[in-house]
Amino acid sequence: MDDTAAVLGLESSCDETAAAVLRADGTILAEAVLSQLEEHAAFGGVVPEIAARAHLDHLPRLAARVMAEAGLGFADLAGIAATSGPGLIGGLIVGASFGKGLAIAHGLPFVAVNHLEAHALTATLPGLVEGGARFPYLLLLLSGGHCQCVAVEGVGHFRRLGTTLDDAVGEAFDKAAKLLGLPWPGGPALERLAATGDAARIRLPRPLLGRAGCDFSFSGLKTAVAHAVARHPPGALPEADRADLAAGFQASVAAVMADRARHALDMLPAATALVVAGGVAANGAVRTALAGAARERGLPMVAPPIRLCTDNAVMVAWAGIERLRRGLTDPLGHAPRPRWPLDQLTA
Repeated sequence: MDDTAAVLGLESSCDETAAAVLRADGTILAEAVLSQLEEHAAFGGVVPEIAARAHLDHLPRLAARVMAEAGLGFADLAGIAATSGPGLIGGLIVGASFGKGLAIAHGLPFVAVNHLEAHALTATLPGLVEGGARFPYLLLLLSGGHCQCVAVEGVGHFRRLGTTLDDAVGEAFDKAAKLLGLPWPGGPALERLAATGDAARIRLPRPLLGRAGCDFSFSGLKTAVAHAVARHPPGALPEADRADLAAGFQASVAAVMADRARHALDMLPAATALVVAGGVAANGAVRTALAGAARERGLPMVAPPIRLCTDNAVMVAWAGIERLRRGLTDPLGHAPRPRWPLDQLTA
């Protein structure tokens, strides 16, 4: 695949509608992300039907916009890459069907991208690490729907080393934020509140800290926050306590993340880097803790720019490029999958 070849990436797995055009050398020619926060905020979370309809309304316009900004026609593309799982099935159907339609109309190869692989391969995008991260590396995938330690051994080659036993870490952030009366999405709001609090004042549990392996658990931490809030009449939690609970919660999560990363690195001694991806990778305390764990092992901690931590089409286009350069394409009959574990991928 020539380095000047370009791919259109489409993302619609949850509540971000996104499109991007990338060259095979990693140059981002154009990108656009449309957040649906306003549509879902009143419900305190993502409503799948609303998300799917928003993707249907906005994805064609965003695709046309990035193609125009890139200065390319569809005849100039080497392929179309669309997220086809895991995620909310309605949104996946919209994005994959639109991508297949473009592929049919313009005679282009179609790549059904696994959303988790797209996050995992972001570290190989030239510019994040000089020359791109080298396989194998340890990935911590931290988002509202996923919390995993993964050995990334190559495109289509992944080994899950550990996962959450209950809540995903982003889900835990959102639930703790709701208990503290913060708006959705809870993660950014809790981080802002935590900056004003004292993490040492209210000690919260640090689940599985020091235990063997690299699995996670957050239900007990969330319950501890709920019990602390319940000691006060509804709506009467002092502002200082809210801030201290937010700070304590965030500190516990960061400590657990660093501990689990150390254990995972023990399980992957050949790792060339510690890579963190997903929406929770945007949290400053978590980044700092993981950078420390990597530094202890003499490894770099690689995290995408904040805009590429959350769902985006740049990572989808790049995953498509990585697959196309290996001759991997998908039939137009490929069905979107709401559940699609990394270890079920082929290369």
